[in-house]
Amino acid sequence: MPYILATEGLSKHFAGVQALRTVDLKVQPGLIHALVGQNGAGKSTLVKVLNGVYPAGSYEGTVRLHDAPVRFSSPADARACGIAYVPQELQVLENLSIAENIYVGQTGLESKALVRFNELNRRAAQVLSRLGVALDVRAPLASLSAAQKQLVMIARALATAPSVLMLDEPTAALSVHETDRLFLILERLRSEGVTMILITHRIPEVLALADWATVLRDGQIVAEIPRADFHEDAIVSAMVGRRIDLLFPPRDTPIGTEEVLRVERLRVPRPGGAADIISDASFSVRRGEIVGLAGLVGSGRTEVLSAIYGRIAHEGRVFVEGREIAIRQPADARGAGIALLTEDRKNAGLLFNLQLGRNITLGNLHLFANHGLIDRDREDTAARASMRSFEIKAKSIRADVAHLSGGNQQKALLARVLVHTPKILLLDEPTKGVDVGTKQEIYRLILELAGRGLALIVVSSELPELLGMCDRFLVLSNGTIVDEFTKADGSEERILQATARGPVRQQIATA
Repeated sequence: MPYILATEGLSKHFAGVQALRTVDLKVQPGLIHALVGQNGAGKSTLVKVLNGVYPAGSYEGTVRLHDAPVRFSSPADARACGIAYVPQELQVLENLSIAENIYVGQTGLESKALVRFNELNRRAAQVLSRLGVALDVRAPLASLSAAQKQLVMIARALATAPSVLMLDEPTAALSVHETDRLFLILERLRSEGVTMILITHRIPEVLALADWATVLRDGQIVAEIPRADFHEDAIVSAMVGRRIDLLFPPRDTPIGTEEVLRVERLRVPRPGGAADIISDASFSVRRGEIVGLAGLVGSGRTEVLSAIYGRIAHEGRVFVEGREIAIRQPADARGAGIALLTEDRKNAGLLFNLQLGRNITLGNLHLFANHGLIDRDREDTAARASMRSFEIKAKSIRADVAHLSGGNQQKALLARVLVHTPKILLLDEPTKGVDVGTKQEIYRLILELAGRGLALIVVSSELPELLGMCDRFLVLSNGTIVDEFTKADGSEERILQATARGPVRQQIATA
């Protein structure tokens, strides 16, 4: 069978580090081809070669399109040859209309000189109609949700009539419902003969959608798996280089009896006087206990953590080890021994103008200060210790954090929140955007922290993750706790049933 896109002996080096090793990728036309691997496996490097970000001459080997060798000098060259790319991060112009975002860079259409907005809007509407998306193309992009902006980016790629559409982690910012809708769109495109490369670390997405899977590890292709042979264990084992018989490590430490955190009648008002974001929520967490907050996107999970940490205005009482704490800002929470791992590491977590070491010590500089002056040697020593402890893969603490893989960026954030040795750790989507191998490392760390006596609250959109990690569960719906149960009584069905029932106006507290 002829291949629509292929590479032969593709290799790429960065300052002595070999990112790709003689990669021979073969993509059949009209299929969804999954490209999977751990963070740092070489997926992004390979995609950037195929997309022209890394121009011909900066790598060894050959790229072939429609069985003819091609040499791209830029992404514009790749687009002109029929390769479209939808990046993981939103790349949109908020102040322009939907139509202008779809045709950004080519708003003049054939005339090149004048923008014919009626024609621009008509074509944009046709592209969205092809995706089954009903939006007013004249509306400002800023009015859309993150999921809708993702669809606009896909529409932008399709507007160039590509031969190959590459999608990098397209569901990273989507809810379960939005992901299902995107899958229907991708299946429709496949039925129309569009060839797609799906870059993902989420095995369920591969199993549900892909026709073929290529697994990368350490810059090499280690497995080529047709759909008939798809099996989660086979894909995961190829990704990590070993069998993972137990993704969630067994718990071998008991939960304490001492109450470390108690929240009473937490309320987060909604601006404008509408229904509260969080209404009358009460719960507690014991020493060494891992409590999972479950619920749909928008149920209030993140807001509960943000309120406890002092990031948003709230009412109610918070007790740490029996002592009431007035938390008006994050500094109050940190002073009481509460730490928060944000779900948005790129916008609310890491500072990309600082090196790795500074990102680790950020917010804890008082630990390395003498009479108001920072002791850089002590700070660097602590950063190196964290880098070793968390097995962050980087050349040194001077590394550019922007060039780290998603998993190593997440480890750097975890290292930061643990520098000050908190009593209570709030984890918001702790494994978001990381591969299965890094996930297992984070699960092991969470259990280790619980074993040390920390009280942990975990928010995750992946129900198997919550059920595998946590000791007890609180289910939120529309800002209200609607169910509570222990691990022994937990199941995906129970969580889904609780969210479907909606809020029950009653006090649910834990003893």
